[in-house]
Amino acid sequence: MTDTPADSTPPAVHGDPGHRRAVGIYGTIVASSVIAAGGHQLATLPLAVTVVVTLLVYWIAEQYADVLGEQAHAGRLPTWAQIRASLAATWPLVSASFVPLLSLLLARVLGASPGSAANVALIVAIALLLLHGWSAGKAAGLGGLRLVAVTSISGALGVVMIVLKLVVMH
Repeated sequence: MTDTPADSTPPAVHGDPGHRRAVGIYGTIVASSVIAAGGHQLATLPLAVTVVVTLLVYWIAEQYADVLGEQAHAGRLPTWAQIRASLAATWPLVSASFVPLLSLLLARVLGASPGSAANVALIVAIALLLLHGWSAGKAAGLGGLRLVAVTSISGALGVVMIVLKLVVMH
């Protein structure tokens, strides 16, 4: 790693689309795992709050670990501007949960049971993961089977959450 001037921020912190997509994928997977694990044990609103709080803890913990890592590496703490920029760049870790949570709440308001609403949210999360995979593949210039493979792997991560939900339920 090269040294950067004290007033600059690493490139990924400046909102690099690939980095934002990566933390969005990670946030979607974490949200899905909480929904899968709690979808039949918690009522819908407590489940939604649990997802958001879990992601906020992950987000802050990741940033805190980065600050400590940078301090150990460079012997100095980042500036407040660098911390704010880093928090903004990694916000998709939390915001990735918003669409699945909206679908969870909407399904419940429309009369779905808590378990069925959780299933809807997991299906929406898989769709988002497929979209992220396809978008990343297109951004990398992939096509054909390579694009299908990248997209499928992203979707498979969400399918694992549905399998987890089935295992937890039975």
